[in-house]
Amino acid sequence: MKSRYVERTGIILAGGTAERFGCNKGLVNLAGKPLVMHVIDRVKDLVDEVIVVVASSKQKEAYLRVLPKETEVLIDLENKHSPLIGALTGFTHAKGMYSLLLPCDTPFISKDIIELLFEATSNVNATIPRWPNGYIEPLQAVYRTEAGLKASEEAVLEGELRMRSMVSHLRRIRYFSTLALREIDRELLTFFNVNAPLDLEKASRLMKRMRSNVAFFKRRFK
Repeated sequence: MKSRYVERTGIILAGGTAERFGCNKGLVNLAGKPLVMHVIDRVKDLVDEVIVVVASSKQKEAYLRVLPKETEVLIDLENKHSPLIGALTGFTHAKGMYSLLLPCDTPFISKDIIELLFEATSNVNATIPRWPNGYIEPLQAVYRTEAGLKASEEAVLEGELRMRSMVSHLRRIRYFSTLALREIDRELLTFFNVNAPLDLEKASRLMKRMRSNVAFFKRRFK
């Protein structure tokens, strides 16, 4: 068993490309910085290390040009385009006892929800948000690293590349209803993904609204 050195690792999956944007998805510009940097800025104070997983050496070079020096950038262990391979790569190299999995295109991640997921995983192998229709959010979830590594290895050995396949190999999972999470993040913007130019425009408007609200309260209570 691999020894762990810290408590929490943040693993950001950035191996996808954005053909609609003409560049790597995590490098799409939002409000003056790449999408992936919005994710890092949201979670860097909640974890002990940040790992960004990409699909190729070319992507790695592109990300290294914009990421903080302390961020570790890893290339997928296998040449298969799947978030599960990214998760496997992250779990393999993570030093944390617990690992937070995130996509690179969710700029409004809730710090309070992430903290809740970490705290809820103390006596289980994973804590995963779940919608009322049964759909789960395995890419905004916290895993006990050793359990996540074993489950992802088992899924890949069986030829399965879906995140749900990894989850099916896990035992002792705690699911958090998104209805309860609305108490923390009313609009559930934590799950908002930028998948297309229209999403980017919406994200830009939301960012401006949030900054305007912050500026208002600063003036109001100055």
